[in-house]
Amino acid sequence: MRDRLLQLLPEFDLIQDAELREKALQCWELALMEGGWTPEALLDMPFTLLITPCPANFIEHVRGVTLTALRAAEVFQQIYGERLPVQRDVLIAGGLLHDVGKLLEYRRNAEGQVVQSENGKLLRHPFSGTALAARAGLPAEVQHIIATHATEGDKGHRSTEATLINHADFMHFHSLLRQAGG
Repeated sequence: MRDRLLQLLPEFDLIQDAELREKALQCWELALMEGGWTPEALLDMPFTLLITPCPANFIEHVRGVTLTALRAAEVFQQIYGERLPVQRDVLIAGGLLHDVGKLLEYRRNAEGQVVQSENGKLLRHPFSGTALAARAGLPAEVQHIIATHATEGDKGHRSTEATLINHADFMHFHSLLRQAGG
């Protein structure tokens, strides 16, 4: 399973801190196991249930958000230098994990459609994803990104890394929503 996950999400290799990379991978493995998903199934899983039909799968969305935020961080570095530091490894891990809770929020029904799970009706993915990250031993900075990347984080403080993931996430969501006619 891990080898296929690394093939689908090559951005794991961008995390330089080996311990952080390992914990992020363990978080994904935990989510896959508990949610009953395989890495391959994520290629057919829509990244959202709010766009029908959804024009992007879960893996594409996770990669797109991670890379968009990383490119923005590179611009920050180029323009602002140390006046606006970004923890690159934390940003990448947060991007790869921002929606990991959806592996618990979603399930396949008897007809093979992806629908909201019973767990998902009680806990949206920022909550379940943060809990998974805590169980995997990920640092609070990464948990913060997961917890605040969606509307649940709008009323509180967001770190620079969390702000980059939040905006990258909504850039992708709103662009794909418009493309789908929404």
